[in-house]
Amino acid sequence: MTDIVLINPGAAAAIYQNLADDLTAIEQPTWLRMNAGWLRDHEYDVAIIDQDAMRWTPRQVAEHVEELNPRLVAVVVAGQQPSASTQQMVGASLLTNAIAEGDGHRAQIIVGHHASALPERTLREMPVAYVCDGEGPLTLAGLLDGQSNADIPGLVWWDGEHVRRNVLAPPVPIDDLGGDVWHMLPMDRYRAHTWQCLDGSARAPYASVYTSLGCVWQCNFCMINVFQHANKYRARSPSLVIEQIRRLHDEHGVRTLKIADEMFVLSPKHYLPICEGLAALPFAKELNIWAYARIDTVKPETLSLMRRAGIRWLALGIESGSAHVRDGAIKSLDEDDIRNVVKSIQDAGISVIGNFIYGLKDDTMESMQQTLDLAKSLDLEFANFYSAMPYPGSRLFDETRPEDLPKNWSGYSQHSADTMPLPTATLTSREVLQFRDDAFHSYYEDERYLSKIENKFGPKAVEHIRQMTATRLGRAA
Repeated sequence: MTDIVLINPGAAAAIYQNLADDLTAIEQPTWLRMNAGWLRDHEYDVAIIDQDAMRWTPRQVAEHVEELNPRLVAVVVAGQQPSASTQQMVGASLLTNAIAEGDGHRAQIIVGHHASALPERTLREMPVAYVCDGEGPLTLAGLLDGQSNADIPGLVWWDGEHVRRNVLAPPVPIDDLGGDVWHMLPMDRYRAHTWQCLDGSARAPYASVYTSLGCVWQCNFCMINVFQHANKYRARSPSLVIEQIRRLHDEHGVRTLKIADEMFVLSPKHYLPICEGLAALPFAKELNIWAYARIDTVKPETLSLMRRAGIRWLALGIESGSAHVRDGAIKSLDEDDIRNVVKSIQDAGISVIGNFIYGLKDDTMESMQQTLDLAKSLDLEFANFYSAMPYPGSRLFDETRPEDLPKNWSGYSQHSADTMPLPTATLTSREVLQFRDDAFHSYYEDERYLSKIENKFGPKAVEHIRQMTATRLGRAA
């Protein structure tokens, strides 16, 4: 009998609409992978089902679970980045119901960022026996070992008619969360974002890895520290990161990677040894890596090393074109600094993705236009346009009136039909979303931008951009 099956739920069509067909990335379920690796290292018999990658129906997954006959089913709701966890609850709900209907005696538990943000609510809403509040490994091990529910750290459970919430488990040492269970995953199913390969690089084979967890900053729209309930940062040993990437290359042919850390370019003591080790690999020139950074953590003197390490893209959280709005989001940045850092990155041969948010607390129609104008004037290679969303686990969620929250979990997706961003003091949710969608097309249909892309990446890249903007996302009225 299998001890545990860990499942990555999938509902791509509901979350991304027709973008799921080809444009979006399909990433390994990183948090699931790390839990599975820890459990295997501690000699539990583990199975993995990646419903999202396999595009299986809930019924197909339930049937496979019955064949595996595990003692415990763990549905890991994490998403491709932490704030995407809540929208994955659409698929998790369908999946847990299908498993419960197929074999109701089997214990199920929900693990993930959404579950840790709303543990009691998740237990009440879902047909599961347990919810995990926290990272997962020690909680899952406690259940598998037959410990009393009251003694299992991080467990949220039914005690008769009452919900009990145990104390959090201590963090697992990050070097124990390598998650090297690649052989258990459908590696041929994963692919990079299209923009990462505008230069003609292959979208697959592809892998997403963590080199650190958590963040020291306190942006009010972010919820990545929900597992720890505190702003903490933990970094893996650089030698382990380098060895993991070497093995991915040698054993699975991976050259295209995402470093999923919310802030890879944070501590020079961490990222510089990683870059030095990657740059020394014999295949360093083949690598196409993208990673996250902040304007105020980028050091120009380190950029040439990053490029030699295979980092071809850096994603910067710029958020708004208005200094007043940025200050309200507790992300005070000077516009000159933004321009100088973007240029220094590009001068080092690294492309830049700017992340922008429309509908932050102090936004007006004028300040959102400032954001769009700034995005266009920065001469970026790519830009992500988001609408402000009160993700569970963030301070924005706690501060938002219930009537202003999305009505369904799918409404937390930036790309779903029922997306419902935050209203501001002067703008309705619908006005914010309409501006965001119009801004997306204004940016990517701009001939000046398309000319830049053609000059840098060639005509095929322009053709891709035109295909991307050929249709608009359908939105509910």
